[in-house]
Amino acid sequence: MEYKIREAQPTDIPQLMPLIAAHAEYEKAAFKPDGKAERLAEALFVSKRLHGLVVKQGGELIGYATYTYDYATWDAAEFMYLDCLFLVEEARGQKIGEQIINLLKDIATARGCINIQWQTPDFNEPAIRFYKRNMAKGLNKVRFTLNLGESKTIIG
Repeated sequence: MEYKIREAQPTDIPQLMPLIAAHAEYEKAAFKPDGKAERLAEALFVSKRLHGLVVKQGGELIGYATYTYDYATWDAAEFMYLDCLFLVEEARGQKIGEQIINLLKDIATARGCINIQWQTPDFNEPAIRFYKRNMAKGLNKVRFTLNLGESKTIIG
């Protein structure tokens, strides 16, 4: 399988959106495309708050990874947060994910990050095995999400 891993480009957005939807479905998460292509393009290419890699085979995208940088208070240092890593089923088991992880390690090291952090659902056994094979260690934490559109604060 011949493929290329490269930085995401604005022209990738139309092919990236179906991959993102497939990733959400794989992780049993809701996905509504409403305006997301435009917001994603703004985050990747205008404000550059988000960074992205894509995997291209022929003329088709077969995977992607997105990441940001954050700051660890306890360590008083910056780290990379891997938000998404997804490959279509046919591309899994081809060492592409390992190459993405190695590329991310190089990027994070060059930036002076102390580590790379990410999460995956506890039911995603293939991903958990993959991450452990790549020397990542799981932390026993519970992730919480506070959806701001649903919460109401009562004052006074």
